[in-house]
Amino acid sequence: MLDLKFIRENANKVKHAVKVKNENIDVDKIISLDEKRRELIQEVENLKQKRNAESRKIGQMIKSGQDPVKIKDDVRQIGERISELDKRLEEIQGELKNLLLRVPNIPHPSVPIGEDDSANQIIKEWGEKKEFSFKPKPHWELGEKLGLFDLQCAAKLASSGFILFKNLGARLERALINFMIDLHTKKHNYIEVSPPFLVNRQTITGTGQLPKLEDDMYITSVDDLFLIPTAEVPVTNIHSGEILNAVQLPIYYVSYTPCFRREAGSYGKETRGLTRVHQFDKVELVKITLPETSYEEHNSLLKDAEEVLQILDIPYRVSILSTGAISFAAAKCYDIEAWAPGMEMYLEVSSCSNYENFQAQRANIRFRRESGAKPEFVHTLNASGLALPRTVISLIENYQLPDGSIKIPEPLQPYFGDSKISVQS
Repeated sequence: MLDLKFIRENANKVKHAVKVKNENIDVDKIISLDEKRRELIQEVENLKQKRNAESRKIGQMIKSGQDPVKIKDDVRQIGERISELDKRLEEIQGELKNLLLRVPNIPHPSVPIGEDDSANQIIKEWGEKKEFSFKPKPHWELGEKLGLFDLQCAAKLASSGFILFKNLGARLERALINFMIDLHTKKHNYIEVSPPFLVNRQTITGTGQLPKLEDDMYITSVDDLFLIPTAEVPVTNIHSGEILNAVQLPIYYVSYTPCFRREAGSYGKETRGLTRVHQFDKVELVKITLPETSYEEHNSLLKDAEEVLQILDIPYRVSILSTGAISFAAAKCYDIEAWAPGMEMYLEVSSCSNYENFQAQRANIRFRRESGAKPEFVHTLNASGLALPRTVISLIENYQLPDGSIKIPEPLQPYFGDSKISVQS
């Protein structure tokens, strides 16, 4: 959320952000409502001062034996007017809050301007694409032959867009999760947390998914709880409403959770196999930092996520997302895309975002530099480290053998318990 004072003093900058992020919000209406709000507040304060003065007169008149009936009537009318103004003020503040929740974050100056992902800028490519002596198969053919997952059964159990991993496919998924958690906790010094998979409306509003993305959410309407679209939501909100000490920062969290997304409006995108599903596993990295170090932390966060693919020796590329592709809440975002040779395309396995203080203002996460200092908002960041099942897709497509078997990368073998997924398995 952007501060009202900031919007008031930087209206053109905010309007530009709304335009380049392809959002639809009337900034002038926000400014107009804010002006009316401040006018009403001043009017109420003036009336309260007048009512207090008149009340004192009533006391003085009673002491001197005078009848204060006229002044009492004036005080009553002032009270009624204050009540009317308070009601109108409450309406305006509610409307303002609703509009403010729909104002996007300001893109960082380094973010490329563009309508959509066609304006993203590739800044890095890593690894050599493997040369196969045969035409590599897509993951859905490999998975069916090896019995790694059953999409038809998943559709029977739930609906299309869900996965039933089975046998060595389930083991591979679990091995990757444990490998990534160990990497981030033991080498990168993240604190592991296991949060609830459902959150309340306030929590999911704090990270910026609501109100904009409610159509993409799975909701338990009886309890008004949301299945999390990413661990970013509960983990970032661990410190909502708190004032931290500067010496506690930065805080690094890592969490494994399933993620649930209805993917409303995603029709026409690549949906075959495991590439776009409604439930998927993810290892998420969250950082809570000082404002002045957040972009240094953003770069190190990117490296932490990249290292997963480097250790597994899976080729990938990194892009800076354009203003038209970056999320509503992010100030800057890198995408990591792993190469999938069977599909002959790159697949996003991580978005690495810096939200600056946008989420912190919504969730009210602050810190003090020293005892007695004025609280300031922290900066929040997150990245997938990494998301599955696209990491599974890239792994099995890159490590497939001529007979349809899958070689397990050496660093993953202790977690998987074998060096290969064989056709006979």
